[in-house]
Amino acid sequence: MTGKNVILIGMPGAGKSTVGVVLAKKLGYSFTDSDLVIQEQTGRLLYQLIEAYGEEGFLEIENRINATLILSGHVIATGGSVVYGEEAMEHLSEIGCVVYLKLSYKELTERLGDLHKRGVVLKEGYTLEDLYRERVPLYEKWADITITCDGRNIRDIVEEISEKYLKESWQQ
Repeated sequence: MTGKNVILIGMPGAGKSTVGVVLAKKLGYSFTDSDLVIQEQTGRLLYQLIEAYGEEGFLEIENRINATLILSGHVIATGGSVVYGEEAMEHLSEIGCVVYLKLSYKELTERLGDLHKRGVVLKEGYTLEDLYRERVPLYEKWADITITCDGRNIRDIVEEISEKYLKESWQQ
């Protein structure tokens, strides 16, 4: 089946890339990690972009690249900060079904490793909890489907996304 796309959003550590690969196989779609697209197009790792251009500069690059993705029949795992880019999110909403992989703050802290190496954008003086509280309303705003992931295995999460996605008309 090829058609529209499934766009995965959520905090770093929510499982967007892992779920994305398995979901793509189940749907017969291709898989794209937008963070890898950013790295390929810029020739730098995410944390190098943040060091070179600062938080605002990185967010501009992320917004621009995600706003110009031209794909069909893909599961797209986005970076956690993609929701700050209005143009990117409007574009992604137009080209597919946006699925928010929701985690509690407690589960998030258990899953996350080195934020710097993950390319997580933290404002000066911000904690992970501040970031979580800031982003959750944005994820909820853009989501067509919300999947609660706390304590669940990949197979169950993929099954729920697949059922909800196929039940609706997004793939048309």
